Amino acid sequence: MNEIGELFRVTREEAGVSLSEASKDLDIKEVILENIEDGNIGCFKDIFVLKNYISNYSKYLGIDSDKVIDDFNEYMFEYTSKIPIAEIERQIEEQKSIKDGKDEISSPYTKESRKHNKSIYVFLYSVLVLLVIMVVFWCVKQITINKATATFISYVK
Repeated sequence: MNEIGELFRVTREEAGVSLSEASKDLDIKEVILENIEDGNIGCFKDIFVLKNYISNYSKYLGIDSDKVIDDFNEYMFEYTSKIPIAEIERQIEEQKSIKDGKDEISSPYTKESRKHNKSIYVFLYSVLVLLVIMVVFWCVKQITINKATATFISYVK
């Protein structure tokens, strides 16, 4: 990353452009451009935003942005592949312990779906069917008089 930053600094100085000028032209804070030129990737939370800054800065300076992005990707691969597995597992465990300790507000698109107990639904449907059968039986019992089905006329009498 230092090589990319040094390439940016040298190219900018050869073009006679000050850091504040480049900052105004690109609408990027001067501190961000300074950190890119110094190779301080630790100052950036999001690598994709940093990659976008690098791409825009390289285009502004007239440098082949595809090559610079490829160099950046190689650097990131080497940087992240040197992290020991034990360190990665330790970080995962820390994140899990933090999540277990507090309730999170999360998007319904990322939240795990709750598994419902199906026996409750089976019980409720059974009770509902039983109630419907009882209501139908009661209605038929009310209509039937002396083992004969009552008609509308027999009610009028």
